[in-house]
Amino acid sequence: MASSIQVYDTTLRDGTQGEGVSFSVEDKLQIVRKLDELGIHYVEGGWPGSNPKDAEFFKQARGLSLSRALLAAFGSTCRPKGRPESDPNLLELLNAGTLVVTIVGKSWDLHVNRVLETTLNENLRIIRESVAFLKSKGLTVFYDAEHFFDGFKANAHYALSAIKAAAEGGADCIILCDTNGGSLPSQVSEVFQRASESVATPLGIHAHNDGELAVANSLAAVRSGAAQVQGTMNGYGERCGNANLCSIIPNLMLKMGYACLDDGQLARLTEVSRYVSELANLSHNPQLPYVGASAFAHKGGLHVAATIKCEESYQHINPAQVGNTQRVLISELSGRGNIMYKARELGLASLPKARAQAVLARVKDLESKGFQFEGAEASFQLLMVRSQEDYRPPFELVDFMVVVEKHRRPSRRAEETLSEAMVKVRVGDAEVHTAAEGKGPVNALDQALRKALTQFYPVVAQVRLSDYKVRILNEGAGTEAQIRVLIESRAGDEAWNTVGSSANIIDASWLALADSLEYWLLKTHQANPSPLLLDHSIP
Repeated sequence: MASSIQVYDTTLRDGTQGEGVSFSVEDKLQIVRKLDELGIHYVEGGWPGSNPKDAEFFKQARGLSLSRALLAAFGSTCRPKGRPESDPNLLELLNAGTLVVTIVGKSWDLHVNRVLETTLNENLRIIRESVAFLKSKGLTVFYDAEHFFDGFKANAHYALSAIKAAAEGGADCIILCDTNGGSLPSQVSEVFQRASESVATPLGIHAHNDGELAVANSLAAVRSGAAQVQGTMNGYGERCGNANLCSIIPNLMLKMGYACLDDGQLARLTEVSRYVSELANLSHNPQLPYVGASAFAHKGGLHVAATIKCEESYQHINPAQVGNTQRVLISELSGRGNIMYKARELGLASLPKARAQAVLARVKDLESKGFQFEGAEASFQLLMVRSQEDYRPPFELVDFMVVVEKHRRPSRRAEETLSEAMVKVRVGDAEVHTAAEGKGPVNALDQALRKALTQFYPVVAQVRLSDYKVRILNEGAGTEAQIRVLIESRAGDEAWNTVGSSANIIDASWLALADSLEYWLLKTHQANPSPLLLDHSIP
């Protein structure tokens, strides 16, 4: 039977110390529920004595119904020369109402002398008595030995004395912290060996990522006997972040044979990772191992050709094990296999090789002109569908004109810039000419196109432009530079990206806008009536 490792999540406390990371009380409650569903053993909710928001969180958290996770409150030892029973911080931990508390204390003599400004013996006393006080209240007590690895390097005897004091106080687990994130895996293993010889209490690891080794150090600690691993979802945390549980958990379970989550729960990891980033209002990092969108993405033609024949040839695990999916990217590096793979995704299983070769040639030609389909799969799907000989587009551009005028209105003192677009499109046998004003030339063009198409396709009104990015491809060309426009569109819960490229920013924007609406018409099967029959609409 595989050894079991306790997983302790500190996203809601240590993770929020990362730049740009902030959660409301409701966000934190939702994340606790999600981590409980994943099967995390301990969820650290925050520091109730440090701010009103965390105090309110613990008040509301008493109403949570959790099936697996135990909520932990975080604090520190009592103050030097103080008594635990009268220390405001420790009393706030009791008021938090959790069954588990974690307190942090000093184990590096530099911090004791110059930061805490007390004596080495006094620091040992407050560690021992703080842990004992909390244990006397019937709580499970974890002790975080802050800066333990740096402390061990500076004064091994004292660092070990600090964790002995926690053990004497009755700590249920002592967590060795690489707070500055500068240790190497070999050093972690050596220090764990010495620490385990000094105390009988189970040990844990809390690593930071300043040397890009937080995950490696956590795994090294487990190999050396750590019973608990602390970390955060997506590696959020101060400076370079904390150890990333989204990498640690699958490494422990799939590569090292340890039990962390219940059977089947690992397949929810990607979902939870992206859920937390959404509540943090941060873009999900596509390069995250295991859970990132690019973790199982294949671009090179040779890689794709091999993966089609044998998926494990270029994948270290089956992405479904962590709830992720395999992706094939389309670019100038693609081979025919990439195109055939994407064709099967679209339901075009019978795509002739000659047509696949033609599509590939078209992709490479367009990318040489500034298009990029990796981040614009809707545009690529349209390119695939348009390769069918009997395809008829739902609308065609006849011409457009955009006017930008700066003038002063009589009713206002300041000058205003007015943008107006005129669009002529053909839908079947009908030709429509519309005009619209907008907050800029691209917005005016968008409004005019929608005005024309909603007469035939009311579903166009569902689409909104949610993001608009412009990139200059050859900066040295100045105002003559090639422009790439990437548009994200949304309708309800659906989102898709389209791309356009041209030396003219309005033309590039038109191409991306037109693709966006054409994609939605195919997606919603609005382009089916003859002569707009589409044999293979996008699923």
